Formats: sequence, C-alpha cells, structure tokens
Amino acid sequence: MAKHTTKESTGNIKMTRESDLSGLSLLGRKAAAKRQLETFPNHHRGRNYIVTLRTDEFTCLCPATGQPDFAKLTIEYVPDRKIVESKSLKLYLWSFRNEGVFNEHLANVILDDLVAALSPKWCKVSADFAVRGGIAISVEAEDGKR
Repeated sequence: MAKHTTKESTGNIKMTRESDLSGLSLLGRKAAAKRQLETFPNHHRGRNYIVTLRTDEFTCLCPATGQPDFAKLTIEYVPDRKIVESKSLKLYLWSFRNEGVFNEHLANVILDDLVAALSPKWCKVSADFAVRGGIAISVEAEDGKR
C-alpha cells in the first residue's frame, strides 16, 4: 500500500493520514455488493462544506412486479466527524440490485443508513426514477439542518 503523508503548514492544511486507512476493508480490494458503509475521519471540521455524490446507474426491483427500476441518485451531506468512502457506497448501492423496494422507501432507507454511519450535520438523498408505466417518481429525503 502506498504511504500517504501529512504536511501541515500553518496548521490549516490537513491531508490524508496513514491512520485514515486503517478502518477501510473494501478500498483497493475486490469486493462483492454488501450493505456496509465505511468511513474515514473528516480533518476539516472547522468549516461546513457539502460533499455531493452522484450516480445514474442505480437499479432496484419493483416489489410487486419484480420489474427493474432505474434511478439517478444524488447524495449530499455536510460532514461532521466522518466522511463516507466512495467504493463502500458503490457496493452498498449495488446491494439493492436484486431487492424489491418501493421508490419512496428506498430514498429514506439510504438516508437512514447514511445518517447512522456518518452522523452528518445535514444529509439529503434525491432519487429520480425513470419513467415506468407512464409515470416518473422523484423522492427527496432530508435529515438535519443545512
């Protein structure tokens, strides 16, 4: 594994530390889809900033018909102590591919899991589902104050 060094000049620049990698088990390894979100420390807690993650390749199944549902997901959050590791998020989202779930429930389940893993200051999950049966569904679930 490559070494990551920290160089702090005037105490304001905080880089990735070797210890940030210690709790990550999925990054850099072949892994299967699983309902597990990994995190690393936020070294910039003195300011509020928004992390935005997007995918237009999300799929799950309609719980009634078993037909696939396709969505564009946008996750936004203001971190507190933790930041979500993106590969673990990708594998987490893949875990829904063969699961039947209503669109409205999905956005809230993802939000609940992110809030449980991160304890962010604010988090919002937006799910824009493709048209099926002539109707498109968009769901926004939000927690905390921006």
